[in-house]
Amino acid sequence: MKIKYYFAALCACVISVDAMAAGRASQFKREIKNGLGGYGGYSSSQMVISQYQPTNYGTAATYGNGYGELAQEVFYDVPSNDGEDYELFIPTKMYVRMGAGMNIGALTKSARVGHKKHESRGSWNTLIGLGWNMSSYVRTEVAFQESTFKFEGVSDLYANYHMLNGTVYFDFARRYIQSGDITYRRTFVPFMGIGLGLGAYDFSGPHGANGAVLAAPRLELGMNFMLTDLLGIDIAYQHQLFIGHGFGWSTRRIGVDNVGNIMATIRMNF
Repeated sequence: MKIKYYFAALCACVISVDAMAAGRASQFKREIKNGLGGYGGYSSSQMVISQYQPTNYGTAATYGNGYGELAQEVFYDVPSNDGEDYELFIPTKMYVRMGAGMNIGALTKSARVGHKKHESRGSWNTLIGLGWNMSSYVRTEVAFQESTFKFEGVSDLYANYHMLNGTVYFDFARRYIQSGDITYRRTFVPFMGIGLGLGAYDFSGPHGANGAVLAAPRLELGMNFMLTDLLGIDIAYQHQLFIGHGFGWSTRRIGVDNVGNIMATIRMNF
C-alpha cells in the first residue's frame, strides 16, 4: 500500500511542478517578446526600424509586431512567410518519470510450481524515476520499479518484486534543434535504453523462490510523445533478464528468467 501513497504524492507533486514551470516559461517568453523600453506594444527602437525598413522581410520589424528590443535579438532573421509559429523552447536539465505497465505473458518465463509451469497472467508494474538530460541525444535515469506477478491456473499464488535500476537512454532523433537564436523541440522521439537493476522476489506461500535478483541487462525500446514543452508520455517495451534463484515455487535453481513488460509513463521535465 505504501507504494500507492508514494505514487499519488508524486502525481500531486508533478502537477504542481508542471504548473509552476509552465508559469515561469510563459513569463520568460512574455519578457522576451515584450522586450525592453516598449510602449503601446512597440519599443522605441522597433519603431525606428519600421520607419527605415518598412518592407524588409528579413527583420523583426516585419513580423515582430508587439515585440521589444530583446525580441528583435531572439527572432532576428527568422523567415516569416513559411507559416510556422516559432516558439521559444528552453532545454531542461532534469525530469521525473512515473507510470505503470502490464506484463506480457508470452514474453515472460513461466513460473514453476512443483513440476508444472504456469504462464504469467494479469501481472502489472509501477515505476517512479528521476532522470538527467545529458544532451539532446543522451539521458540517464535512476528508477524504482515494483511488480506484482500473477499466474494462470493458480489464482491463490502470486509474487512481488521490488527493484532499483539505472538506465542510459539514447534518442534516435535530437530532442531539440538550435537554429541561430531559436531552439525547436521535436514532438515525437524514438529511443532505446540499456541498464541494470538489483531487486528481490517475495513469493507468497511456502517454498517460494524468494531472494535477491540481478536484472542484467535491462533493455527498453519506445517512443516519446511531447504534449507541451515540459510534459510528455513514454510508451515503451521493457525486457529484463533476471538472474536469481528461479521463478516460482519449489525451485531453487540458479538461472536466467526473461520478463517482458509494456510500460506507459509520464515524463515531466524541469
